[in-house]
Amino acid sequence: MRMYLIPAVIAATLSAATLAIAAPQHATGTVRTFDGMAMTITLADGSIYALPKGFKNPGLKTGERVSIAWDMTGKNRTAETVTILK
Repeated sequence: MRMYLIPAVIAATLSAATLAIAAPQHATGTVRTFDGMAMTITLADGSIYALPKGFKNPGLKTGERVSIAWDMTGKNRTAETVTILK
């Protein structure tokens, strides 16, 4: 029984770590720039997020507070959702 328990625990640990890495990150901040042509949004802290194809602008303007759910794609932060905070 012990023979099977250790590999099962190791497999469960590795799969849980993989799921945690795949979860989107969240950021909030103030929009410094929104470039619809380059499909990027830059926050006041200097962080830049690439926007996905088919992104529908919810009315982003400079100075607006937003919440961004994002994932790393290579070396770039790719926004999954951008929500304007009220």
